[in-house]
Amino acid sequence: MNTYAKYTANVFVAKCPEMHEKGETIILKTKYGKEHECIVFNLVERDKEGNFFYSVVRADGFNYQEYCKNKAERYQKWSSSAESKSNKYWEASHEGKDFLVLAEPIKIGHHSEKRHRALIQRNHDRMSKSVEHSKIAEQHESKADYWERKAKDINLSMPESIEFYEYKVETAKERHEGLKSGKYERTHSFSLTYAKKAVNESEKNLAIAKKLWEE
Repeated sequence: MNTYAKYTANVFVAKCPEMHEKGETIILKTKYGKEHECIVFNLVERDKEGNFFYSVVRADGFNYQEYCKNKAERYQKWSSSAESKSNKYWEASHEGKDFLVLAEPIKIGHHSEKRHRALIQRNHDRMSKSVEHSKIAEQHESKADYWERKAKDINLSMPESIEFYEYKVETAKERHEGLKSGKYERTHSFSLTYAKKAVNESEKNLAIAKKLWEE
């Protein structure tokens, strides 16, 4: 059975007991028992047990960006639901407003005392619920915004990461050389060190991307 195996950050490859051809469609099984149709790209590794590890993409097009989009949509849905509940509690908290706006004092011992107190308490509880759900809506909205931004990211799990990291290497090298030549100001004593580290990391990621996805 072909299964998923972690290769590097954000990247899962196909662990297969048999060899496969580039472009071949295979079935991968998750640890939860779900099965996905995937398209084989490159052989990236082979272990001592004879298993083959291939870079793959989902045949249905689902990837990290789609995952982020789905997360954003779910949080947006939850935010809208919480906001709707908040509005309903806010509207309900206006029960008896025509009477309460008169600011009539509670008549102690009068038959209306119990109803008067209950009305005030109900509206107080409803307003509290309105505020509570409004805060929940804001939290979900914030998470929806986060996942919407993440949906624009490109990482090593995508074939287009080669072009992305080629650009990252180019810009990192230009920045590093600019700091060395004086084109860019060194804002602190480690500016050059951090710039060189950025070059190394970009080159490392580009090498991994090419191993995974290069034609």
